[in-house]
Amino acid sequence: MQTETLTTHDAEEDARNRDIKIYVNGEIVHRDAAKVSVYDSGFMLGDGIWEGMRLYDGTWAFFDEHMDRFFDSCKTISMEVGMDRAGILDVLNRTAEANGMTTDVHCRLMLTRGVKVKPFQHPSLSRSGPTLVAILEHSKPREDLQSQGIRLATVPQVRGLPMSQDPKLNSHSKLNCIIACLQAEQAGADEALMLDPHGFVNTTNACNFFIVRRGEVWTSTGDYCMNGVTRQKVIDLCRANDIPAFEKNFSLYEAHGAEEAFLTGTFGAQTPVASIDGKPVGTGERPMTRRIRQLYKELIASHVAIR
Repeated sequence: MQTETLTTHDAEEDARNRDIKIYVNGEIVHRDAAKVSVYDSGFMLGDGIWEGMRLYDGTWAFFDEHMDRFFDSCKTISMEVGMDRAGILDVLNRTAEANGMTTDVHCRLMLTRGVKVKPFQHPSLSRSGPTLVAILEHSKPREDLQSQGIRLATVPQVRGLPMSQDPKLNSHSKLNCIIACLQAEQAGADEALMLDPHGFVNTTNACNFFIVRRGEVWTSTGDYCMNGVTRQKVIDLCRANDIPAFEKNFSLYEAHGAEEAFLTGTFGAQTPVASIDGKPVGTGERPMTRRIRQLYKELIASHVAIR
């Protein structure tokens, strides 16, 4: 019986991460020296945009798609990046080189509106330019996640409407997802299954959510969730390999009755779901999830080979 709390971002322990070097505004420094001001708008207000990426054999997987989302998000909130895509790629590559990293690496790229002159909300108080940080870690998902799976609990916290805080923005302001995660933990689960404002199944607090029903793969419409890069790759892979895949509204009725369920994200790729609201998902056999996971591995291999 599973008692340990798991998350989709659980990684194998790697002692090398104790001495990683981190990029902070033009400098690459030891993690102990990587600091930002308490006046930074990201720390003070969650005013920033971030992106998660993985390095495979010297290639940042689907870099262009990640940069599409990153730059669109920054433009939406009127935040200057301060460099172009080539500049971001140079930051990532220089930081990887400084750490001797070539594969099985996860990056969290973070951009905030920068240091404020006074501790108040108005964006005009950030006057010294943006703060850019890149944290790269040696990071491999725990293998036992594939056998154990994640336990989800449906929570009252929802992903909001676009006019409140558009969930398509990969914002530093993650409090609603943190509240959802806390609600799931208090319900005895690992992570939260969040509904959309209309009560349809949407996403988890950390990843996109898929179910398998009668040979079909379903995920939400994408209207109220982060439109993940891995999410889209899975949809594309299904359609290219004669697996019926649908972005649609569906309720907990369909989710509870699914034969399989899995999560997608840049870190874990595809992570199986063991149970939803204490109800086991299917029989525990996961042929479709395994097939999609293999197709995704092949996609990564081909992507890396042609870069």
